[in-house]
Amino acid sequence: MEQRLRGRVILVTGSTTGVGEATARRCVAEGAQVMVHGLEEEWARAVCADLDDAARYLICDLGDPANCARLVAATVEQFGGLDGVVNNAALTTRSNLESTDAAFFDRMVAVNLRAPLLIIRAAVTEFRKRGRGTVVNIGSINGLAGEENLLAYSISKGGLTTLTRNLANALAAERIRINQLSLGWVATANEIALKQREGLPPGWEKNVPRAYAPTGRILAPEEVAAHVAFWLSDDSAPANGTVYELDQFSHIGRNVTKAF
Repeated sequence: MEQRLRGRVILVTGSTTGVGEATARRCVAEGAQVMVHGLEEEWARAVCADLDDAARYLICDLGDPANCARLVAATVEQFGGLDGVVNNAALTTRSNLESTDAAFFDRMVAVNLRAPLLIIRAAVTEFRKRGRGTVVNIGSINGLAGEENLLAYSISKGGLTTLTRNLANALAAERIRINQLSLGWVATANEIALKQREGLPPGWEKNVPRAYAPTGRILAPEEVAAHVAFWLSDDSAPANGTVYELDQFSHIGRNVTKAF
């Protein structure tokens, strides 16, 4: 595997499972040292055990704003600096207009939108010491409009897109690049289990109607991780403020009748 991230220190939020875990593993495979973050210490230990000295972890809730700077500081303390951030941690709790009250909305925005902002704010201080830095925000195609049962989530991801483009412009002169991957449907363990609880049969993720996935399956976390590693690396330069939709078809003008 290419060593595009050799010698770099990368913070990956929400990296004890799913896309974040796959990203942490990919970054280490490409030569980086990685700070793993999540809410379940047992899961974090398991990931770091596989990655040996290349990884450390911190357990904290990014809904608490103080933990955002704390996570960056812990990364620097463990590895001596910071070169890149992947803002992957997010709540995906379902909600519609009737179920989205003020408390629910505030919690969703705190984790999905405010935390990436505060992490970048703390990380920029470290990037300036390096003379460069790279951020990859993990967005969603739901930020374009979103499913009817993902109202608050979709709003938070729409805001993340604006954050990405605004800060990319603001920080470009300092060689700090901020890009975003807006993901389509991904076959994380959590998503597979959720859909089974909602009534889909085991193996549904590999037998998806063509209207939703022309290949007949949805994205694997490892496929997303390969893209994240590219956007963290110098191979993606000079792209900055790019919002890249990672899915199997264009969502612009697409109208899919719900059938799955």
